[in-house]
Amino acid sequence: MIHSTAIIDPNAHIAPDVTIGAYCVIEGDVTIGAGSTVAPHVIIQGPTVIGNNNHFFQFGSIGAAPQDKKYDGEPTLLVIGNDNTFRENVTINRGTIQDIGKTVIGNDNWVMAGVHIAHDCIIGNHCILANATALAGHVIVHDWAILGGYTLVHQFCQIGEHSFCGMGSVINQDVPNFVVVSGNLASPRGINLEGLKRRGYSREQLNLVKKAYRVLYRTGNRLEQALHELELLNDDLGTLDSLNLFLKNSERGIVR
Repeated sequence: MIHSTAIIDPNAHIAPDVTIGAYCVIEGDVTIGAGSTVAPHVIIQGPTVIGNNNHFFQFGSIGAAPQDKKYDGEPTLLVIGNDNTFRENVTINRGTIQDIGKTVIGNDNWVMAGVHIAHDCIIGNHCILANATALAGHVIVHDWAILGGYTLVHQFCQIGEHSFCGMGSVINQDVPNFVVVSGNLASPRGINLEGLKRRGYSREQLNLVKKAYRVLYRTGNRLEQALHELELLNDDLGTLDSLNLFLKNSERGIVR
């Protein structure tokens, strides 16, 4: 299961059924969970903890030191959950002590070729980051978000649940839940209707999300007033709960 040319530090913790291809380098303080595959020429540095059933395609750089001039060799962390796919040439950096000290990637994410995930980023579950997407430091991507190819995200931005960022988007403010954005700089284009249908939102919930979008973007309301109206608009299922919480916690402001 481990190619003879791979270099594995004896302090690494690798589950017995992990496959490691030719010319990989796995440094110490790295844990790789069961059912995972590491294709040829991947480098994994630590401290890094990787869960089960992850697939790393060739030429990835996983767990390297952060690209931050304040970094001074502190033992920061990369944590990766289960069932993720990382395609060719993906680069993921560890965290910094100036933030949470770790970069975190959840479960069942699809990270396509050439993606860069910088220090202290948090990626939720079921996200898609298409080719050559680049996240600056401290970015949070919430569950079910989709970032189109060549999307660029500024430091400290948040990408909301079920949002969709079109190809080549340049994002310098937060993208609210459910919203489709595109352009340079990114601006709102509507709601992610097709994505919400695929995830089982009812017709009533879809209509409510459409109303929420109009309140947020079509009435001329300031954010505080829009948030008040959204709280009144919410249904018994709490369909807008996560959106309202996202807006309350937004520090960079939302795309307009």
